[in-house]
Amino acid sequence: MALRQIFDELRNLGIEVDDLPAIHIQNIVSSADLGTNLNLNAIAIGLGLEHIEYEPEQFPGLVYRLDEPDVVALLFGSGKLVITGGKQLTDAEEALSVIEDQLNDLGLLE
Repeated sequence: MALRQIFDELRNLGIEVDDLPAIHIQNIVSSADLGTNLNLNAIAIGLGLEHIEYEPEQFPGLVYRLDEPDVVALLFGSGKLVITGGKQLTDAEEALSVIEDQLNDLGLLE
């Protein structure tokens, strides 16, 4: 619906837009709150450095690249996280479940 509104606005500006352009979802961004503070240093060590980027001097979040689902999660010390790169809503839900399970297994969720 939002894209149709944008297409109408573009047409009102004199920009040609096909009546029914193909729409493909490329990237769904979602957020969540784990409800507890996170020790990002311990998470970086526990999850293994091959999937983690954590440079707190450069960026306050930990970047976690999951293989399955194929998404990127940004974890913050506040317990909030952003999941990006999914192509379906279930990708974010699955990623959140995987992250919660992994942090629980490591004893890092209070």
